[in-house]
Amino acid sequence: MVSVANPVLFLIAIGAGIGRLVTPPPGSTALGGVTYLAFFAPGMLAAASMQNGIVESAFPVARGRMRDGSYRTAVSSPLEPTDILLGHVVFMTVRIAMSAAAFLAVMVALGASRSWLVLLCLPAATLTGLAFATPVAAWAVTLDGPDRVGQLFKWVVMPLYLFSGTFFAIEQLPGWLQAVVHLTPLWHGVDLCRALSLGTATWPASAVHVTYLLALAGGGFALARRLFSRQLHS
Repeated sequence: MVSVANPVLFLIAIGAGIGRLVTPPPGSTALGGVTYLAFFAPGMLAAASMQNGIVESAFPVARGRMRDGSYRTAVSSPLEPTDILLGHVVFMTVRIAMSAAAFLAVMVALGASRSWLVLLCLPAATLTGLAFATPVAAWAVTLDGPDRVGQLFKWVVMPLYLFSGTFFAIEQLPGWLQAVVHLTPLWHGVDLCRALSLGTATWPASAVHVTYLLALAGGGFALARRLFSRQLHS
């Protein structure tokens, strides 16, 4: 419930509330000539999916691999660590997709989309969440407990929220920082969702975004598979 309520409240408060104060006048080229709500909403969708992916992977995996955790019980059965990981990934995918679908419904109801391509924001946002979930799961399974997970939100999640184009166009940043932002998975998710929502998506750019996110999600799964086997058999 919280995974849906928090971003939706952000959407209403910032996008539909404060957004009225910062929306450029008609004819302006700022924000691509759209309202702040239309600019902000798809970015927030991607950012919320990132957060949900991390929440569904970091804490549960770190707790599950502890000596009294659920993973230890599961691995004592005929299940292999890879089976446990695969089941968790399926669960995370469903959770991320459900939260994204609820957010998307509110976003469309508020008139924040400009194209029917906004429907493709659902798989795009889900992929964005998985691009974080699988690498974080690989990291979390090496921890002794969930205590260090908070550092991830402090040093990774919050900076990405602020500097990946969610709240403002990254063109306002210094050139060197823009280059750094382009390397972050959240920027790829934000730019993909925003282009789809506004109807400005192109095949080449979308292919780059999807390939990047798929590579990160797939690479994270491969790494997690190896680390799950090592940690849960130790």
